[in-house]
Amino acid sequence: MPGPLGITFEENDRAGIVTLDRPARLNALTREMFEALSANYQRWAPAPHIYGVVMESTHPTVFCSGGDLKILNALNHDNAIDEIREFYRAAYTHVWVLEKFIRPNVPLINGLAFGGGIGISLLGTHCVAGEGYRFAMPQVGIGFLPDIGGTYFLPRLFGWMGTYLALTGAIVGPADAYRLRLVSHYIPSSYFGVIKTALADNHPIDRLLDGLHQDPGEGELVRFTPAINRIFSAPSVEEILERLDAEPEGPYEDWAKQTAATLREKSPTSLKIALQQMQRGKSLELDEALRLEFRLASHLVATPDFREGIDARIAGKGRTPKWAPATVAEVDDSSIERLFETPVDGELKLNEQKLVF
Repeated sequence: MPGPLGITFEENDRAGIVTLDRPARLNALTREMFEALSANYQRWAPAPHIYGVVMESTHPTVFCSGGDLKILNALNHDNAIDEIREFYRAAYTHVWVLEKFIRPNVPLINGLAFGGGIGISLLGTHCVAGEGYRFAMPQVGIGFLPDIGGTYFLPRLFGWMGTYLALTGAIVGPADAYRLRLVSHYIPSSYFGVIKTALADNHPIDRLLDGLHQDPGEGELVRFTPAINRIFSAPSVEEILERLDAEPEGPYEDWAKQTAATLREKSPTSLKIALQQMQRGKSLELDEALRLEFRLASHLVATPDFREGIDARIAGKGRTPKWAPATVAEVDDSSIERLFETPVDGELKLNEQKLVF
């Protein structure tokens, strides 16, 4: 039976083993889980007997579905804004802990890894995708932002792919993830046990993973890359939609129509925030990006779109959200600028975290 925390920490000889174990909640992350992750990585960082850490999931098709929206929805209805902010503080602090963790850190992902699931795995020294790997940053669909490091890593993907993924929340498989360098290796899940054993035996991890790595193929996004770069390089969400709507008859016509329809389902405010994140994020270091995300999150959790987006997903069981403003054209650009520039009480102070390495 899963433990009360939904995550376990064990040691097997030279390996620390993290197991996500909330299958009934698709391994959705809570504040307590983020805090436990940070505490254990801090505990293992100076431990001389630990060579590296491996992370796995007990769910057969899900690595981690992201933050626990059911809990966030309950906090929303209780108007517990401060508690929601502390959830995000714990999440972003853990990303910084991972960045400072220099031992081999090897997530083994053979299922969905969405939102927070990316945040707890992407910044390891390695990231292994199995055949069932699926990546997405779908936060604009709940009136939020592509966070937990998304401001940093998405703008650094090839071309304008990060902007495309941030605004659409598109799901990509292992081949595209490997081509975009979202994962370091593609290794069929039947070898995951070999990797765990090797880490426990202090086997040099790079040589092992390189030896097990297989060619995942071309992926789905390759054929759309020219259109993505041409369209998502536009300086505004309005112009991105205009370019999609104006796509002429040809190989990208259907894709453009579907993509435009997808964007129009998202929170207009979140779309504008996400695009500005991608534009600003290229020049930010990770700690700067995380501090910005906490500022934005602190503002957004008090907005109607955040409450509506999560409530529509959880209480409404997938009903269509009613965004306010309802269209991109109605969003006041100056209000978006203020979200980025206006400080909040208790801003994230990563450099003050007592990380012992």
